[in-house]
Amino acid sequence: MVRFALAASAVVAVAATSCAAFAPASRSSRAFVAHSGASRLHSSATAEDLIKSSGAQKQIGNDSFLNEDLMSRARNGPGRKNKEKLKIGIVGAGLAGLIAAMDLSDAGHDVEMFELRPFVGGKVSSWQDKDGNHIEMGLHVFFGCYYNLFGIMQRTGKFEEALRLKEHVHTFVNEGGDLGSLDFRFPIGAPVSGLQAFFKTEQLEPIDKFHNAVRLGTSPIVRALFDFDGGMDMVRDLDDITFTEWFTQLGGTRGSLDRMWDPIAYALGFVDCDHISARCMLTIFMLFAIRTEASVLRMLEGSPQTYLHDPILEYLAERNVKVNLSTGCRDIEHELDENGRPTRVTGIRVGPNDELREFDAVVAALDVPGIQKVLPESFRTHPMFDNIYKLECVPIATVQVRFDGWVTEMDDMGRMVDVSGDQSDGKGAGIDNLLYSADAEFSCFADLALASPGEYYKEGEGSLIQAVFDERAFSRSNDQIVQDCIDQLHSLFPSS
Repeated sequence: MVRFALAASAVVAVAATSCAAFAPASRSSRAFVAHSGASRLHSSATAEDLIKSSGAQKQIGNDSFLNEDLMSRARNGPGRKNKEKLKIGIVGAGLAGLIAAMDLSDAGHDVEMFELRPFVGGKVSSWQDKDGNHIEMGLHVFFGCYYNLFGIMQRTGKFEEALRLKEHVHTFVNEGGDLGSLDFRFPIGAPVSGLQAFFKTEQLEPIDKFHNAVRLGTSPIVRALFDFDGGMDMVRDLDDITFTEWFTQLGGTRGSLDRMWDPIAYALGFVDCDHISARCMLTIFMLFAIRTEASVLRMLEGSPQTYLHDPILEYLAERNVKVNLSTGCRDIEHELDENGRPTRVTGIRVGPNDELREFDAVVAALDVPGIQKVLPESFRTHPMFDNIYKLECVPIATVQVRFDGWVTEMDDMGRMVDVSGDQSDGKGAGIDNLLYSADAEFSCFADLALASPGEYYKEGEGSLIQAVFDERAFSRSNDQIVQDCIDQLHSLFPSS
């Protein structure tokens, strides 16, 4: 057994749901923890003969694997200029705020943005530490049904060069290096490609596969193939029960939940099947069943800042949108009626000196903790705003660990330890894709030196594993989270 050394010193980057801080540590690794609340495809045909619903017909795949109709609005923008030019302030420079600024500036408005952090991106942010390492707030994977985001990336002209297409396989790594998969590669597309993937998966025992098929065969997904709108109505009615409750109603087994569905649920929403709603899970599975490309994965060429946010910032700069970093919103100025209820927003107070900035309209593009802090108390007289305070966040911890060998390569001992020469552009050894595990705390992980090599591969060094822990890790110290991540990686990949 080759026990890989971990490359250098550890840096633990800690970010709560709405802030970030750094704390150094000493370790025989180079590891980062962030807390926060091109391969080809083998199949492109879609089994259109099986799709009878007119609603579903609008969703079915095409030979290009990307639905141009669904992307066109995001790609083309609002398509009109407003007669009245408004002065608009946007609070928050995450993706929601950035894309709102794109549309509003294209519509002819004067737009200015305010962001508390020293970088943009929100939950999809990344930054560089003092040593030049790119640190991500989370592991970012792009499913093939992210049509709006793909349209935005086409609008900035960076879609093709920014994203790396992965093999149409969802891989599960089990203890001892045992691999399971959902292999969607098939000459016929959805739903046939998905059915055969579940039928052939090594991740489930035969009895679990049988009950899995029975339960999915009696789900709203089947109705959606013939009546998409009716299927969606059924799914919307399942928001009040968990996926576990729904799945076990007609014979779904605990084995299926533990070995397959829990890792998927953690990857989707960072909670397990006992807590995630059936509506959440079945909505995405319905898209998988109808659209071949929905389950295809892409990952960025490098960091989100470089390949996602910088092109948007350039787009905004060309339209004279000003982005103020490290400038948080302290209060929202507004008028009240005779009953003390807010009627009109007039501006915001920003920065350490509570500077008043007046606007015709204000867009609050914030996460849940952010909007809860910014909203004035008077806004809670409106039920819509008061309901915001009933929302809760799911915290996550993201760990990045650099190794001196290729961790996910388990067959070729020579390739495992060979980091010599130029192995850029994904030429290193191992699995170039998103990975799931039912035998580790982290919900999903990937070797960024392979999957997003543009900025994460370093010559002479090996894997950069990025793993996402859920809230179960938050009772431990940063050092302990890093060590647990390393230990669990060695358990999954004994050859490392």
